Amino acid sequence: MYLSTKGAPAYLRTPGNPGKMQRTFTDQMLREITVEHPPRRIISLAPSQTELLHALGLGEEVVGITKFCVHPEAWYRNKTRVGGTKQAKLEKVAALEPDLIIGNKEENTREDIEILAAQFPVWMSDIHHLSDALGMIRSVGQLVGREAEGEGLAAEIERRFERLERELSDKAPIRTAYLIWRKPYMLAASDTFINAMLQQAGLANVFAHRSRYPEVSLEDLARANPQAILLSSEPYPFRERHLEEFSQACPQSRVQLVDGEMFSWYGSRLLEAPGYFRGLRRELLGG
Repeated sequence: MYLSTKGAPAYLRTPGNPGKMQRTFTDQMLREITVEHPPRRIISLAPSQTELLHALGLGEEVVGITKFCVHPEAWYRNKTRVGGTKQAKLEKVAALEPDLIIGNKEENTREDIEILAAQFPVWMSDIHHLSDALGMIRSVGQLVGREAEGEGLAAEIERRFERLERELSDKAPIRTAYLIWRKPYMLAASDTFINAMLQQAGLANVFAHRSRYPEVSLEDLARANPQAILLSSEPYPFRERHLEEFSQACPQSRVQLVDGEMFSWYGSRLLEAPGYFRGLRRELLGG
């Protein structure tokens, strides 16, 4: 667990500024942070949450994002970029004087977060399942003064997934392998948000007995004999030219390129995921 901010310098948490209200929040790693509320200078270190902040109606309040925060495009072009999710440029972060930093346990490094949390309020998400993502959306809405917007967004996402679940209740799951990397081949296994989304889509992960993001060989894939092999657009950008190597190794499997954002982004993009999963299942079943 990352360091608590309770003993951090209170550069914005000192009394003597009666024009601002302070509130204390608990993040998804059970860390307490105190922020000036609503925050006016926010940095997002996770692409899914950057897009969420836009969906919640924020604009000028977001002063910094990462180089992987490609949505919305206007923010990617115009907001200050503070490095990557794994290698934040700490001096750029400090220069922006944030009153709130939003990060993610898996996407950001422990070292960066500990350094930043010693100087600034840092709220961390920890996402494994759809329920975690919905909780994050509601919590971030409260955190940034957009509680009604966060609740409405989460409720609509929940409604769309519930409808998909009803539609799939009498359908057999499609046995699937989900590739995320090449050289070496790596895939998403258990204890990942991608695996949770596969389940939501009615796809049974044939490597669910493995943990996290294991390396596999083409021989491993052939032995698992999935009905479908999904090649993600991220983090490795699989393309049409990669289909043949998997088709040769697993001639009985349907090999399909998929939009990785639909399986791994856990913010407002979840609105689009149920419809995407519905269409993908039709394709995999030849419909």
